[in-house]
Amino acid sequence: MGEEDGLIAVGGDLSVDRLLLAYSNGFFPWYSYRSQEEPLWYCPMDRFVIFPKEIHISHSMKQLMNQHRYVVTLNKDFGGVIRGCATVDERNEEDGAWLGPDIIKAYTELYRLGFAASVEVWEPKDPSVGRNEERLVGGLYGVVLRRAFFGESMFSFVPNASKLALIHLAKFLEQIDIPMIDCQFETPHLITMGGKHITYDQYMDILNKR
Repeated sequence: MGEEDGLIAVGGDLSVDRLLLAYSNGFFPWYSYRSQEEPLWYCPMDRFVIFPKEIHISHSMKQLMNQHRYVVTLNKDFGGVIRGCATVDERNEEDGAWLGPDIIKAYTELYRLGFAASVEVWEPKDPSVGRNEERLVGGLYGVVLRRAFFGESMFSFVPNASKLALIHLAKFLEQIDIPMIDCQFETPHLITMGGKHITYDQYMDILNKR
C-alpha cells in the first residue's frame, strides 16, 4: 500500500471535504510548494503517536511550568500560530518548505469551520522591562477529527515554548477524552515527549472506536 516512505497518492486539491476524508483514513498532505504543483498525500503504515495520558514532562519542564513565565491559550490566534510555524528559523526560505500559502489558506478554513485548532504560548506584557503587550513566542496547530488531534506543525521563538504547548494540548485532550495525538513523523524532540510507534491497524482502531 503506497511507497515505503508512506507516499500514497499525488494530485487533487486541498478542499475541506478532501482534507477531512484524507484525515479520516490516516492520510495527510505534505509537499514542497515551490517545486511540486500538486499535493502529495502520505499514509505511513508505521504511525508515530503520543497518547495524551502518557505525555512525558521532564523535571526541567515542570520547573518552567511552575514559574508561570508564559501564558498558554487555546484558539486565541490560529493565524499567528500557523504563520509562526511557517516562518520560524526562516523555514519558508528553505528549498523543501511545505507550509506555503495554499496550505495556510486550507487549514485556516478548517479552523473557521471547527476542524482545526491551535495552542498559543505568550510572553505576558511587563511594562517594567518595556514590554507593553503580549508576545506570541510559540505554539502548535493541527486538525481535530473523530478521536484524534492530528499535529501539523509547532514553533518556538524562545526555548521550550513548543514543548509547553504540547504538554498543555495533551492535558486538554485528556480532559475531553481524545486519546491520541498523531505526530505524523518521528523526531527526537517528540520521542522525549513520550512518542511511540503503533501499526496502521491500531491507529485506525483508535480513530474509529466509538
